[in-house]
Amino acid sequence: MNVLLIGGSGSLINNLIIKFSKEGHRVYLLTGTRYTKTPYQKVFERYNFPYECACLNEIFESIKMDLTVFMGAYDTNYKWEHEESDAVHYSSGMMNILMSYAMKNEGRFVYLSSNEVFSRGSENNINEDEMCTPLGVKSMVLAQAEEMCESYRKNRAHDIITLRLDNLYSVPERRSDCRDICTKLCLEAFDGNTLNVNEKKRFSMLYETDAVEYIYHVAAAKEHESNVYHISSGIETNEKELAESIVAFMGTDNPIKDIAGENKRLVLSKDCYDKEFGMSAFCDNDGIISAIVKTMQKNKRAFMDDEKKKKNIISRLFDKGNWLIRAMIPFVENLIAFIPFFMLNNRAVGSKYFANLDFYVLYVLLFAIVYGQQQATFSAVLATIGYCFRMMYNQSGFELMLDVNTYVWIAQLFILGLVVGYMRDQITKLKKESAEERDFLSGQLSDIREINSTNVRIKDALENQLVNQNDSVGRIYAITSRLEQYSPEEVLFYAADIVSELVGTKDVAIYQIANDFYARLFSATSKRARCMGNSVRYSAWGEMYDTLLAHKVYINRKMDENFPMMANAIFDDDGNIKLVVMIWTLPWERMTLGEANQLVVISSLIKSASMRASRYLEALESKRFVPGTKVLEEDAFTEIVNAYRKAEQEGLSESVLLRLRDVGRNEAVGLQEAISGVLRQSDFIGIMDDGMVHILLSNTSPEDAAIAAGRLENLGILSDIVEDGIVCLRPDRVS
Repeated sequence: MNVLLIGGSGSLINNLIIKFSKEGHRVYLLTGTRYTKTPYQKVFERYNFPYECACLNEIFESIKMDLTVFMGAYDTNYKWEHEESDAVHYSSGMMNILMSYAMKNEGRFVYLSSNEVFSRGSENNINEDEMCTPLGVKSMVLAQAEEMCESYRKNRAHDIITLRLDNLYSVPERRSDCRDICTKLCLEAFDGNTLNVNEKKRFSMLYETDAVEYIYHVAAAKEHESNVYHISSGIETNEKELAESIVAFMGTDNPIKDIAGENKRLVLSKDCYDKEFGMSAFCDNDGIISAIVKTMQKNKRAFMDDEKKKKNIISRLFDKGNWLIRAMIPFVENLIAFIPFFMLNNRAVGSKYFANLDFYVLYVLLFAIVYGQQQATFSAVLATIGYCFRMMYNQSGFELMLDVNTYVWIAQLFILGLVVGYMRDQITKLKKESAEERDFLSGQLSDIREINSTNVRIKDALENQLVNQNDSVGRIYAITSRLEQYSPEEVLFYAADIVSELVGTKDVAIYQIANDFYARLFSATSKRARCMGNSVRYSAWGEMYDTLLAHKVYINRKMDENFPMMANAIFDDDGNIKLVVMIWTLPWERMTLGEANQLVVISSLIKSASMRASRYLEALESKRFVPGTKVLEEDAFTEIVNAYRKAEQEGLSESVLLRLRDVGRNEAVGLQEAISGVLRQSDFIGIMDDGMVHILLSNTSPEDAAIAAGRLENLGILSDIVEDGIVCLRPDRVS
């Protein structure tokens, strides 16, 4: 199914992506921000749009999701450092998401809340019917979001589920990830501080991996009884016990101080979840605390506070010095350039050729063009000083101050510098604005291209799935329809080969239920597929048998080498198991719900082909047997023998043909009843073209055939092994 995950980057959403992808679902991602460089796990399609954007409806419409999961209380887009502003953004984003979902009314919506909506403790575990008692901005916003979900569920009849997680915690990667009570205490111990705890404060914690499994079971369930579930480990502890475990694993001597606090017990009840889904936590708190401590000790700098990360005074002075040097470079250049211009101007005074050339004007113009108004002003000041210094060679300072030409020259110098510098600054500003506008339009164009490429990619992917992909129904039907080409006797032999081709593994076996206790190997594609044996007591399969009997696909998640990686049963119209398809080698990453569903489809098509073959054989039953016996006529028996021989040549089965001595058509009456204790249900007895009675022992080696021949001899019936129509070996000589 199509799954849309909504939330900022973090370990929880990444683990959910991995879980849904591993189970064969197609995962889409809405990040909640337009510009993000934060890594996510690989998804089918990713949308970098804020929750408040107007195009959310188009995103939901293009995805056509079967399931939407909003991270809610665990959305890392909200840091809750500025609670008032975050509360506004959270509420508006939640409303827009719910409205977009309600307009499309596509699939199920799962909202993740937390135990923060409860502020008052209770002697008993808090169940789902308990009224929320929020305290604080964040808890009130979370409670309001739950009310919005409930309102949409009731008024619009949508499938909306709220999951409250009880003290979720995980192994952090950096100091900012330490938000829950467990990692906060680990951080305090890591910093060497006193651990202030309240022994009277009791709670339970839920590890992230367990939470992912809990969430998946609710989200992927076909039906559910409640609209609110509490998810908790059910393992109760208190702050003092937790702090003692942390200090023990960290190996430090941090003092633990029991502060006077209220007697508060806040544990969510998981009875409703257990009653419906029946799942328990896998991880133990001590093991996870040990992993957290090891991670913090291994990556010490990532968990240091800002004060410890600060550089020493020499490094800080060096950084400040670098900034000051970069800021002073234009002024230093200006001063250095002033010296040659001052010398040139002094040489030009009284010169026959350069007397009318003003080098100070060129100097100011140069820095106005290169650096703008600021450096033009500084250049004009330096030029004025140089001009006055040169003029005082021939006149006094008082005379210079009274000379109107001095002020005219200074005015024209400053006007030129300021005007050119202003023009330069304006041109630079216009270039910057045009560059920003170009970047903005490029971003818009990039979004359009991305949306277009997304649509094209999705279209191509769906086309490939319908036409070419391994798991497409069209391809499965095209391959399984080849069963129609085989004779009724050959259908099940080549069914194993077809399953092997579709699944992409060389180890496939098909067992046929022989009686109330045993299953008989009918066909197999490899030696590995035959490892369970030719005849096996299926009631001893344990968990595998119970799973198949419940009409479910067995998946060997324990990787037990004595059982296939995946198996499925084929039932007859009366609900009895007739065939079992076993896949013995399959990579761990392919042991998913998607592969299981594919095996169900393949098994269903095999059932259809085998049922048609059975009906065909039943229609010919009166013509297939010697009158008054259960011995097959020559034509029918020859077809079966040829089918087994052909299957044996292709490595799908093995069989042995026995020729009974001195037993012909006339002696066939009552023969099968006489030797019923020797033959199995999967063996055949019939007449060959020489008029003699033969027995076909299916899935039997020559060594096993010798045993069967010995039993026949005890009944007074002698037999020989036949290969390619030739009696090649007496059974009593077979070792």
